Amino acid sequence: MAASYISVPRDLTKVKSKVMFNLTKRQLICFSVAALFGVPSFFLIKQIASVSTAAMGMMVIMMPFFFLAMYEKNGQHLEVLLGHLIEATFVRPKQRPYKTDNNFSALVRYEKAQTEIDEIIMYSQAMRDDRHKKRRR
Repeated sequence: MAASYISVPRDLTKVKSKVMFNLTKRQLICFSVAALFGVPSFFLIKQIASVSTAAMGMMVIMMPFFFLAMYEKNGQHLEVLLGHLIEATFVRPKQRPYKTDNNFSALVRYEKAQTEIDEIIMYSQAMRDDRHKKRRR
């Protein structure tokens, strides 16, 4: 009698629960939506073109839904990857300037701020002294 083995995946997080026909709920929904759009489009295209053209049109209409159902990379589905691509391409700025903050530049900024503060204090003291001199006269 030969021993039969069943392969068990090491990472159980990648195992997805199957609902029907060995397909996940996501795949069933996407395939149903693909059929909902693809089959009527086949009959509409067949009225104005040949059957092979209608079949090609139906496949073109259904393929995005199949990609949404099946494609997954690094645990992310197609719509998530497309969202990242759109954000990186159109939403975020193209050039991100590299800015350093070393100790010397921080000391220079501190010294500049300190001299501005000292000037403001000296100006306010001079104004106060002028007011006192005018009151004494």
